[in-house]
Amino acid sequence: MKNSFEDLDVWKKCREVRIAIWNLCKHFPEEENFRLSDQMIRASRSPCANIAEGHGRYHFQENIQYCRQARGSLYELIDHLTVAKECEFVEKKKYKKFYKNIESAIKLTNGYIRYLKKRRDGSG
Repeated sequence: MKNSFEDLDVWKKCREVRIAIWNLCKHFPEEENFRLSDQMIRASRSPCANIAEGHGRYHFQENIQYCRQARGSLYELIDHLTVAKECEFVEKKKYKKFYKNIESAIKLTNGYIRYLKKRRDGSG
């Protein structure tokens, strides 16, 4: 489909984060399946879903709001990742790699929001 949300770099980056988090959580202790693992997987799925839903709204302001929710979930994911490090489920080197990946997704989300605002205001 032309002009699909799947063509957006921000969605692609969030998808990359989602897959990486899912693979990470597979190695958490079993007792974390309905605790931290579940929270991390939900938070990692939310950005892609919100970007997709916002893209389908066709109104810039609604799309911007969904992107803000996506960004919030990425920040939530950083907090969950920090908990995973504190619980020693993630070693420091891997933590930094995941953190940078999420940070990159946040930056792309912020850029996409700026782009949408310019389009909304007629200057983009």
